[in-house]
Amino acid sequence: MTETPGFDRSQELAKASLAAGSPTDWFEQLYDAAAHGEVEIPWDRGGPHPLLSEWFAQYPEEATGSGRTAVVPGAGPGHDAELLASLGFRTTAFDISHTAIDRITAAHPSSTVDYRVANLFDLPEEWRGAFDLVVEAMTVQSMPRDVRTRATAAVRSLVAPGGVLLVIGGVLPPEPDPDYGPPWRLTRAEIEAFGTDDLALERVVHDTEGIRYRAVFRRRAA
Repeated sequence: MTETPGFDRSQELAKASLAAGSPTDWFEQLYDAAAHGEVEIPWDRGGPHPLLSEWFAQYPEEATGSGRTAVVPGAGPGHDAELLASLGFRTTAFDISHTAIDRITAAHPSSTVDYRVANLFDLPEEWRGAFDLVVEAMTVQSMPRDVRTRATAAVRSLVAPGGVLLVIGGVLPPEPDPDYGPPWRLTRAEIEAFGTDDLALERVVHDTEGIRYRAVFRRRAA
């Protein structure tokens, strides 16, 4: 998350949401405010995440979506999901904010993406182990560290045997303030925690500015 119009408002809403005992209510509040023209969504860059597009360009074999499934937790503006669908992936994308989903479906009325309102902490059972590609771009880092283990496990659970998990986020500052957020950027150990048992970390790469990273995990085939 970069400091764009809406960043301060997202921090205010997140703090209020946390004080009320919820790590996620602020998403709907922010999208509702954006729908009324009060703020901009700070993570809406107008297109797919550059590190996702770059991955497909560098590994064209991964861009063949025909016959494969993909999911985007935290659909946000929908750009990543639309990219996956354009590559032929049978794509699902979900967000806890119904306003976010309404905005996406209004912007893409002919989309082939199956957009859903869903809670990362209460996923449909049929989604577990169901997706050949999982694109987790900045969703886990948007939630505080006291729910990080649960959020990480939920994302991990979506990956099918032989499937790939991409984790994209911002690099943690050298001297991070643990109370500053969102985002609560992941430590190296927290990135590696996505890989357990049969889901192995293959590589972590950074963008040319050293601001963002992309971690690639692959689950052992059944």
